[in-house]
Amino acid sequence: MSLLIVILALALLMFVAYRGFSVILFAPICALLAVLATDPVLVAPVFSGVFMDKMVGFVKNYLPVFLLGAVFGKVIELSGFARSIVTAVIGLVGRERSILAIVAVCALLTYGGVSLFVVVFAVYPFAAEMFRQGGIPKRLIPGTIALGAFSFTMDALPGTPQIQNIIPTGFFKTNTWAAPWLGMIGAVVILVMGLTYLEWRRRKAVAANEGYGTKLVNEPEPFPHDKLPNPWLAISPLVLVGVMNKVFTVLIPGFYGATHTATLPGLAEPVLTQVSSVAAIWAVEGALLLGILTVVLFAFKPLKGALPRARSRRSAARCSRPSTPHPNTASAA
Repeated sequence: MSLLIVILALALLMFVAYRGFSVILFAPICALLAVLATDPVLVAPVFSGVFMDKMVGFVKNYLPVFLLGAVFGKVIELSGFARSIVTAVIGLVGRERSILAIVAVCALLTYGGVSLFVVVFAVYPFAAEMFRQGGIPKRLIPGTIALGAFSFTMDALPGTPQIQNIIPTGFFKTNTWAAPWLGMIGAVVILVMGLTYLEWRRRKAVAANEGYGTKLVNEPEPFPHDKLPNPWLAISPLVLVGVMNKVFTVLIPGFYGATHTATLPGLAEPVLTQVSSVAAIWAVEGALLLGILTVVLFAFKPLKGALPRARSRRSAARCSRPSTPHPNTASAA
């Protein structure tokens, strides 16, 4: 019964997220509803002692990764690197194969060691540009990125360095290369079925003349310059992130050791850090910082002109939003 309640709570959270409501608001509501259905007395203790405690730990560990990933994706977009790579890929595989191209890029990045959370921010500008140029509905972008980053490269292909493949090794006493044939067969099945479904949806949209879509939000800013960066230069920050993520993963434990103690003035006790549990996070953060600095170094001039334009567009969008009149004022009018 408890398992059924947990599944129903997760289903409710997925439903409200799909409907566009705030996950930050509904995540604690769904969790507390599950506790309420199990034992109403435990609602307050579980909220304070379990949910909030775990949420603080999650924010502490992963908020910098999300923030740096968002900045990395934005500078890749504003620098024109995204358009350059998209143009080169479209010329190589054709506009009609945009879905396959995005899946392949996501798969290469995640299997190469880039965090799947980072891949979402890094690949989205590419996907949006390719789908716009190919006339594919934007609503298919989440499924396309998910197929490449969140499925077979996350936990099916043998040897994948993603955390979802690493965590089970401690419980089952195996390594990341366990069951290689089963993993490869599963990966092929997932890839073929996913591409078949996405291609079917694309064909349906083309038949209905749906196009990319209108009245969209969170659109990448158009690159205002006629001359695009060299595609090899544009892809170098992504390669650097993947390579340095691996390098930092190896170097950080050797530099700090399994644990690190820092004595700071004003603290009664030293700060003890289990480096083994945060080394992968530090590696991703360091790699992203280097990736951002590389983009700024290679494309300082386009970024210098694009950042003020991006701010002015956001300000204009806020000013153009119609204000909702007060009910009393509207009735008086």
